[in-house]
Amino acid sequence: MPDRSDRQGKVPPPIRAGNLTMRFGTRSYLMGILNVTPDSFSDGGEFFDASRAVEHALAMAEEGADILDVGGESTRPGSDEVPAEEEIGRVVPVIEQVAKWTAVPVSIDTNKAAVARAALEAGASLVNDVSALRFDPEMAEVVAAAGVPLVVMHMRGVPRTMQAGPIHYEDLLGEIAAFLEEALQRAAAGGVSRNKVIVDPGIGFGKTPEHNLMIINRLAELKRLGRPILLGPSRKAFIGKILGVEVDERLFGTCAAVTAAVINGADIVRVHDVGPLRQVAAVADCIARERLPPVSIKGGRVQ
Repeated sequence: MPDRSDRQGKVPPPIRAGNLTMRFGTRSYLMGILNVTPDSFSDGGEFFDASRAVEHALAMAEEGADILDVGGESTRPGSDEVPAEEEIGRVVPVIEQVAKWTAVPVSIDTNKAAVARAALEAGASLVNDVSALRFDPEMAEVVAAAGVPLVVMHMRGVPRTMQAGPIHYEDLLGEIAAFLEEALQRAAAGGVSRNKVIVDPGIGFGKTPEHNLMIINRLAELKRLGRPILLGPSRKAFIGKILGVEVDERLFGTCAAVTAAVINGADIVRVHDVGPLRQVAAVADCIARERLPPVSIKGGRVQ
């Protein structure tokens, strides 16, 4: 049987988030998206009410999400920053309830140390920082003190301006890898072990549709970093551009993108539609590894 690690880099050691131990190279993991915002590109306002947000989080857990990623600030192109106090007010009540009612670990999607600290105290067990520790100098210290895993993402500029003007790279994958390596070094300087960091090439964050396609197709090149790779293609604009459909009609396109991502080496995929994508990822995992799983998928969750 072909050795996937030979083709796509050495398999990183396991990472523990809450009570979940992610053993990379065995299967991909699903991160369910929960936007507690009024203006996210895909579901703006749908889960802004805390009770609806908690209900949706628990539904995603039941459908098979391995991690629940809660965010209180939109990072869509052109979005403005939300004050930390407001962001905390959005996410903390939700995280407290979700952590109370499910064992599925919660991730906090924020670039602010104060928000991360409050979320971790409320029960989160992973920090997902789209700024890759660039926006808040205290973020690494907060993560290190909590001893939790950290996701660092590649982004051109800031959310408000990342899609503005000509978007050009001389060597897209090389530049993303260099950026992420610098983020790994920032994390280490702040006390966060390299073995606790997950990297994300940032689909849609300062990229053209063609760039996004290249990232997915050549994702294995980022294995040189020796870190698990997270990818978030769910409902993104490049899918809409290919298919000519609006954001709420991009499920099938997302399924195709997730399949390609998993086969090309994604260790974690960040998605909105957990139920269907759990099955998609399971089949893609089996194709990539050329073997059936030791146990089958039942009711959307790995048994």
